[in-house]
This record gives sequence, C-alpha cells and structure tokens, in this order.
Amino acid sequence: MFRGATKITLDDKGRMVMPNRYREQISELAQGKLVVTVDKDQCLLIYPLPEWEVTERKLMSLPTLNATARRLQRLMVGYATDLPLDGHGRLLLPPELREFAKLGRHGMLIGQGNRFELWDEARWNERRDLWLNTEAAPGDLPSELESLSL
Repeated sequence: MFRGATKITLDDKGRMVMPNRYREQISELAQGKLVVTVDKDQCLLIYPLPEWEVTERKLMSLPTLNATARRLQRLMVGYATDLPLDGHGRLLLPPELREFAKLGRHGMLIGQGNRFELWDEARWNERRDLWLNTEAAPGDLPSELESLSL
C-alpha cells in the first residue's frame, strides 16, 4: 500500500526520484517497472506494472459502444507509458505526460493505495485547499460511502 504525500523535484530532463520508502516495495512488487498514465483531474497516475495490468483489463472490458467508457479507454490506455526506475531510483517522465499534468519543477507525489498520483505542487495545493473548504451538497455522497465511519 502506498500512502502519504511527498514533495518531489523534477530535473531539467523531466526525471523525478522515487522516494526511498517506496523503492523496495516497487522492486519487490514490479521489479522496478512502473506504468504512468493520465487522470481526468490533470494529474498523472503511477502504477506498479502488475497493478496497472489489473486496471487495464478492467478498462478494456468496459463496453466500447459506451461513449464515456471509450473516452476513458482512449485517455488512460492511450497515454499509458511503461517506465522503469533507473539504477538511481529515478523515473524519466515523457514531455507529453509532463505537459498534460502541467508539471513544473516542483511536484507532489500522493500515495493512493495501489498507485500514486503525481501533481504539480501549486495545482495540488490549490485543489487540496478547495477540497478541504468545500461542503458536500446533499445527495453528493455515493451510497457506498453513506455507512462509512472514519
């Protein structure tokens, strides 16, 4: 399980160093092989390869005649890029993915269980503050969450 928020820096080539606390787990789970793709919130999703394969199968099993499912397949599978961690624990993010997520030099890596989200730091702070200050409207909570107690 990947959890926590970590500030990261991208170098001039678009490389980011994966935090040490995740490297061993990524090595064991995926032999250092990751898949990076886009998310509709304009961040990047980073999956260990085995986790991505499960997600990809689910995406590709969606009905292709459904316009929403087709858009999701086009974006998530279409942008999916295999990226290995190099010997220094770095990940080279392609320009297309950095551009999509509007990634600058400073980013935030957010653990999300089986994957990470990678955000531009300023965009993350802006969205986080919005989410923290927005009250849910009646009926906004999915029925699956109505009985959740935190």
